[in-house]
Amino acid sequence: MAIDDGTDAQDRGDGSPDEDPIDEAAAGWVVRLSSSDATEADRAAFDAWLAADPAHEDAYLEMDALWRQLGHLPDRAPDARKRRSPKGPACLAAVVVLGAALAYQAGLADWLRSDLWSGVGDIAHATLPDGSRVDLNTDTALALHFSGTERRVALLRGEAVFDVARDSGRPFIVEGGGLSVRAVGTVFYVRTDGAGAPVGVVEGRVDVTTAGRHLEVSAGEVVSDGAAPAVVKADVARAMSWRDGRLIVSGERLSDVLAELARYRRGRIILLDRRAGERRVTGAFDPRNTDDALDAIAASLSLRVTRLTPLMVLVNSPA
Repeated sequence: MAIDDGTDAQDRGDGSPDEDPIDEAAAGWVVRLSSSDATEADRAAFDAWLAADPAHEDAYLEMDALWRQLGHLPDRAPDARKRRSPKGPACLAAVVVLGAALAYQAGLADWLRSDLWSGVGDIAHATLPDGSRVDLNTDTALALHFSGTERRVALLRGEAVFDVARDSGRPFIVEGGGLSVRAVGTVFYVRTDGAGAPVGVVEGRVDVTTAGRHLEVSAGEVVSDGAAPAVVKADVARAMSWRDGRLIVSGERLSDVLAELARYRRGRIILLDRRAGERRVTGAFDPRNTDDALDAIAASLSLRVTRLTPLMVLVNSPA
């Protein structure tokens, strides 16, 4: 059973067989270090990769030069390093490798393991073998493990809402993102992408196991993620408004809103001004048209949106 977004399996791969794995890794580092959420741990891992082989630095400098040519991104390479600019066929090859790195990040492995999936920017719906309903948000994949004694779902990536059919003899269990959710006859969502509220309940009750703790979550409540997960009241219906093709935000940080929009498009949205990321956004947007959403947010906050390529969008304060 599968929900496809119309993309052939060949288009979801990690590039052609002839691609150099070093170039592919270098492209991945360029993309990662260009992100506004790159961490010190990322940079430490990059330095270790760089030191492992002289060829790594050469490959990285070529990819970095191309990325700066395309978008003039902030210089994140060490100051002492000189850069070469790829030209001609080498430039075209680098573009292909960069695209392959982004495709790899889209989760080919999860897609291949799944029974149900949705494409990036798609919202899908399905009925499970037991009669339960599931709504899949963008870029979501799940695998089903149903037996005569239990109904177990592995949420491999993304976010899904489950409307569980009652079956007292077979508990319904969703596992993903380091947590386990057990429900019997209820409506709830689960996210695996590190969201601040990875579980929320609309109807009924679920038992959640996460970080060694057991929590009981009832209708109108979510699990607040953190060092000590807790159950708090929340507007769960608003959090699930994506099912109706809306992304509703009220006084939320720009950086968080951009992260949500980025889930619905291929490539990256890079926020260049960290201080602007703390500004607050209120509105209702169509997550399936992220370009319109970005333009509306930019107009309301007097920001500048620069579309370098279909896969790379920069958001910054005016110069």
